[in-house]
Amino acid sequence: MGLTRAVLGVLLLVILCVPPGRCEVDAVMGKIEGGGLINLGNRERTWTPFMSLSTPLTEIQSITSYFSFRTFDPEGAIFYGDTRDGNDWFVLSLREGIPEMQIGKAHMKVSVVGGPKLNDGLWHKVELRSEDTFVVLEVDNKRELVVGLHTDQPDTREGLIRLALGGILIDEKKLLVPFNPLLDGCVQGGHWLNISTPWDSAPRKTAMPCFTNIKTGSFFPGTGLAIFNTSDFPGVDPEEKGIIITVNTSSKTLNGTILSMRPYESPSPILSVAEDTDSGMMALKVKTDTIAVLNFDKDFISFDVIIQKTSMSFETKVKGSHKVVIDDDFSSILAQWKKGMLLAFGGVPGDGADYAGSEYMEGCLDTIFVQGQKVDLDQALFKDASVSSHSCPV
Repeated sequence: MGLTRAVLGVLLLVILCVPPGRCEVDAVMGKIEGGGLINLGNRERTWTPFMSLSTPLTEIQSITSYFSFRTFDPEGAIFYGDTRDGNDWFVLSLREGIPEMQIGKAHMKVSVVGGPKLNDGLWHKVELRSEDTFVVLEVDNKRELVVGLHTDQPDTREGLIRLALGGILIDEKKLLVPFNPLLDGCVQGGHWLNISTPWDSAPRKTAMPCFTNIKTGSFFPGTGLAIFNTSDFPGVDPEEKGIIITVNTSSKTLNGTILSMRPYESPSPILSVAEDTDSGMMALKVKTDTIAVLNFDKDFISFDVIIQKTSMSFETKVKGSHKVVIDDDFSSILAQWKKGMLLAFGGVPGDGADYAGSEYMEGCLDTIFVQGQKVDLDQALFKDASVSSHSCPV
């Protein structure tokens, strides 16, 4: 047998472009209408979908779904569906910005990637349809990808069909090719098979909007932060070559703490960079002491923090360069970095599972580099659901 009608109902999607209007999230928690405007980044657990629903297969009359989609994110889960209690499943995701379809059915798995990159911040028209035992993907009315899967498994219309957005409902170990499911992207105008019932969504403390116009970057709304474990950063040995952190931003407002470092065993940061509320200048603190304050241009700022065994330098770069070098013994910070401590962007982390912190930053960071490597907030140890990893409002 080929793909069953029920499974094709999961597979057949039409992602339609619509002109972006005023983008506000229609719902935050509990029940969500599937046709509303939805920010898929509004979730805190990695694989748990932002929203999901289930309905008897006997009620499925249409095998077509469609919605609009926009993102700058190169990787993440968009749409998921399954039947037979998750034994037959389908996932539509992005990998390096390119659409990827993975299908699992009757102990067989297939994964295909193809088409143009969709993570350009624009609304694209994408269509998936069935042609006998094949699923065809079109992007902007151009045939880009075809995938087929033939099995001898008999058709059935018993049981439930489950759908999800922004995650999956099976163990991620079942995937043929693993990926990072977190996705900073928006969908709207969805039509899911012939299902009109509201979707289920877990309660959330915040709801980030889908901004009308966006640019690349990481947006912090002043309500949360992102945290990394310093020992997870690859590269040079910090005790031998030191630590280098670079932040670039063109945000018009940049209030609060931009970055901070805090040992696991200590409630207070040992280093932080923030806007000084008194002078409006950029301040570097080591523990509670302000050791450097530098001018910066809010139209664009780039700053470096470089820590070595016997010195620490703090430099802002705009049209000119302002640099302060502090000579002291900083070998303990290098040792703690290598052992592992919290490196936070957008605030000062607290204790507990959600790292509820303080001094949250409001503004957009265009790019972040640690040890010469670009940082992706989707790879963070913890990221608050209010933080957008790959997009900022314009």
